[in-house]
Amino acid sequence: MAHDSTDNPDDRARKPLPDTAAVIPAETPPDLDPATSGGDDEDDARLPDILEESGAVGEATLATGHEAIERAVRLAPTSPGVYRMLNANADVLYVGKAKNVKKRLSSYARQNAPQPARILRMIAATVTVEIVSTNTETEALLLEANLIKQLRPRFNVQLRDDKSFPYILITGDHWAPQILKHRGAQSRPGRYFGPFASAGAVNRTITALQRAFLIRSCTDSFFESRTRPCLLHQIRRCAGPCTREIDFGGYTTLVREASDFLSGKSHAVKQELAGEMEKASGELEFERAALYRDRLAALSAIQSQQGINPRTVDEADVFAIHQEGGFSCVEVFFFRTGQNWGNRAYFPRAEKTFTPEEVLGSFLAQFYDDKPPPRNILLSHEIEESELLANALSLKAGHKIEVTTPKRGEKKELVTHALTNAREALGRKLADTATQSRLLDAIATTLGLPHSPKRIEVYDNSHIQGTNAVGAMIVAGPDGFVKNQYRKFNIKSEEITPGDDFAMMREVLERRFKRLINPPEEGAAKTKDDDFPQWPDLVIIDGGRGQLNAVREIFANLGLTQVSLMSVAKGPDRDAGRETLFMPDREAIKLEPRDPVLYFIQRLRDEAHRFVIGSHRKLRKKDIREAGLQEIPGIGPSRKRALLHHFGTLKEIERASIGDLGKVPGVSAESARRIFEYFHPQPG
Repeated sequence: MAHDSTDNPDDRARKPLPDTAAVIPAETPPDLDPATSGGDDEDDARLPDILEESGAVGEATLATGHEAIERAVRLAPTSPGVYRMLNANADVLYVGKAKNVKKRLSSYARQNAPQPARILRMIAATVTVEIVSTNTETEALLLEANLIKQLRPRFNVQLRDDKSFPYILITGDHWAPQILKHRGAQSRPGRYFGPFASAGAVNRTITALQRAFLIRSCTDSFFESRTRPCLLHQIRRCAGPCTREIDFGGYTTLVREASDFLSGKSHAVKQELAGEMEKASGELEFERAALYRDRLAALSAIQSQQGINPRTVDEADVFAIHQEGGFSCVEVFFFRTGQNWGNRAYFPRAEKTFTPEEVLGSFLAQFYDDKPPPRNILLSHEIEESELLANALSLKAGHKIEVTTPKRGEKKELVTHALTNAREALGRKLADTATQSRLLDAIATTLGLPHSPKRIEVYDNSHIQGTNAVGAMIVAGPDGFVKNQYRKFNIKSEEITPGDDFAMMREVLERRFKRLINPPEEGAAKTKDDDFPQWPDLVIIDGGRGQLNAVREIFANLGLTQVSLMSVAKGPDRDAGRETLFMPDREAIKLEPRDPVLYFIQRLRDEAHRFVIGSHRKLRKKDIREAGLQEIPGIGPSRKRALLHHFGTLKEIERASIGDLGKVPGVSAESARRIFEYFHPQPG
């Protein structure tokens, strides 16, 4: 879907709600309505066990939960709104919406009504209920979805991995528009095309579009500084407007053709190019004909990579859900301008008792909370409130949205294809989860841990002769790497001797665990994923017995006795597979090179190294940009001006090879080597 930045659907979507709701983002999970959800006799028989599982014993009971809800019922409005159930720690347990809030809460307060186990657990843990009134049920749905995404209540369906989608932007604030990948707020003037399922899909499409339409991808500052065409022009991926290799009219035509292609007019664009190719060939201008031939081939490459390109579906998102083994997978396909712009699998967090329809309905409201919806949304399962959802999304988008479950034809085929992908993706997820679980059990056995670790933290640090020192922590759990838990630590202490790895590790660990021991404020140690433990079962550091003893001393000073500790020493000549593992008060552990546990530990260490090196490089590049080129020995004002005149920006100088640097007037081979090594150091 293409649109101009001056007419952003997201801006229209965010209709003002009551002030009390402004800080509450959420989404509505399947309605936990005791009056309609039913129950079974086993729930009543297992009530003590259910309450114990909920953590309610000792802090609340079913009776006190009913009492808290009854108090809320007396004050609840009979109009639409959103309600939040909170426990004794003021944690939000559940966010729900209702057309009649008083009636909905009354259904929870019926003490003799049969209710599912999950609702009994929720009621038992509830000590207070907060209510926000809205003008309509549609507004309540939007607010509920927003709140669920922000608060992540444990009894709601939770959408995870909610990062933004990339778009293609053809800028509109320069006489020679630029094509680039874009994420985030669509504030820059121009035309946006998307969403695409992944950054890789965008990058491949942009590369093919450059070959097909020769639109520049360089920054405006680089563009303005050029005195001769760059390499992209020489390899026929840019028309060279910077040095007037093409005139304004010709470049405008290329931009129009690219916009038409992304807007769905691909057939007309290809016909136009084919006609120009035949014309050039007829005039014996074979070089120009070859250029059109290559552009046509690039367009065909884009369409061949897209796989399915429906004939009757111009703009739609296709959702299919598959459940197995207590897990759910929602597969999403994006179709815009009749083209397949990729797909992505989601694994929402939901209790096993939720039906596919309930999970899908809650997922959709959260999914479109911060995304512009297409005109058609195709589903594999009929959801209960499809009409209400369509009205809510239409309100957000400013135009009519249809939510349907197709029964026949090409739309049904698209849904079936998405369902097949959902089934396969969940199968891979379950296999990976089982493998990860076996690895965690194996590492517990190998290291003699009291139980399989639920949270593993790995620490590493990086610097160059003590400068730009940074430490990092990566986290792994039963589902693999937990990237929203990663942390980096810029070393702040001025008392640390440059290059003192022990002192740097001490600062990192003290900052990390002091924050856990003494959170700065109520709930500060919590993250978006409340179910994931915050205290590690195992801490791994890079180093030998000396590093282990140093960290052991730090833990002792902090009073940490329940956290297992291990260090990993590199093998001779730093060979992977010959590492030695050290643990306190134990002999060194040597595992066989093909041991899965050793491979798992190597992956953890390598991920920590990758993350800390990336953090170090970002910090160093920031310092380099602030300092310019003055710090490089032998590079004075004249050479600096020559480098900037030749490459345009400091970023392009960073990217340049030694050979390219040596081509700059006044820069010798030795100076080129020093410049290259300055921007590409080898971290210690």
